Amino acid sequence: MILEYNLQFFADGPGGEKTEPATEKKKTDARKDGKVAKSKEIANCAELLAAFVLVRVYVGTLGNDFLDCFQSVYNLIPDFARMIGGTIPEQSMAALFKEICLLFMQMVAPVFLVGFAVSFLADVVQVQWKPTAKPLQPKFNKLNPLSGFKRIFSKQALMELIKSLVKFALVGYVAYSYIKGQYDKLYIWYEIPLKQAIGLVGDMVVQLGIRMAAAYVIIAAADFAYQKWKYNDDLKMTKQEVKDEYKQQEGDPQIKGKIRQKMQEASRRRMMQDIPKADVVITNPTHFAVAIRYDNTESEAPVVVAKGSDYLAQKIKEIARENNVQIVENKPLARTLYANVDIGQAIPPELYQAVAEVLAYVYHLQGKV
Repeated sequence: MILEYNLQFFADGPGGEKTEPATEKKKTDARKDGKVAKSKEIANCAELLAAFVLVRVYVGTLGNDFLDCFQSVYNLIPDFARMIGGTIPEQSMAALFKEICLLFMQMVAPVFLVGFAVSFLADVVQVQWKPTAKPLQPKFNKLNPLSGFKRIFSKQALMELIKSLVKFALVGYVAYSYIKGQYDKLYIWYEIPLKQAIGLVGDMVVQLGIRMAAAYVIIAAADFAYQKWKYNDDLKMTKQEVKDEYKQQEGDPQIKGKIRQKMQEASRRRMMQDIPKADVVITNPTHFAVAIRYDNTESEAPVVVAKGSDYLAQKIKEIARENNVQIVENKPLARTLYANVDIGQAIPPELYQAVAEVLAYVYHLQGKV
């Protein structure tokens, strides 16, 4: 009996285990999609703490504003109320309610504005300021009831439930402990003046709020660490995905090798085509060959039109013989030119004398001088 195995099952394909950390490109693409390591609890904690600290600083001012608001509303009642059959007309009630809302908004607006600003800064500190509109684009796959059902019973939903329970338990415990220690103050509310009672209640609420916000710091720190871990875990890649990304960015190594080979072959063909135009080929004689051409109408100094070593050197000499190009043996000069001058470049000034002597010898053989 012969068992057949599909070896591709063991390969690192797209469906393989995600064990590799995300690349910078993967993180950049995720950020463009609005996926960042951000904890909402950090912003909520900062907003809550800033709001209660502000109230604590201005509790006296807010208390006086509340009394002024109450007094203003009380004084407005005779102006708005027109007793008709023992009732207040509906228009008067609406105007009075509007006035109460305006006075209340003037009192609490600074607290809300500071809370919003602090919450916004907390988000910016976490993820930097790089806004994107992509998360606002409609995603119709979210309308799929099956996908929604899976999200309800997903691991993320379970973690959110656990986080909410821990948050409720911790904050609830802090609130209960504080209120329990303030029982003696609760019984004297009816025995003290209104202004003093309002100040006492305000101070208790602020103290309770600051303690709850401080407890919230523990939740926010733990949630931030979890969100950071979850972000990195969600962006993990398989080995095949890393390879594919590298190929997309850098190109397939095999394809790049073939392209490089073809470019070298094309460059070599052009070089071989220029050898018949050379004035002389300087050789080692066996290891190096450098073809030089000098045309004072094109350049101020002789130019290397071809060079090569070993097999390519023999090929250069072969083409030179076929086209009656003079071959001169000069080992030091051939090595120096091969090592220091690229194809298409003019020879450096320090080699002018040596090359001039070779060219003079060749021109003498050709009867040009």
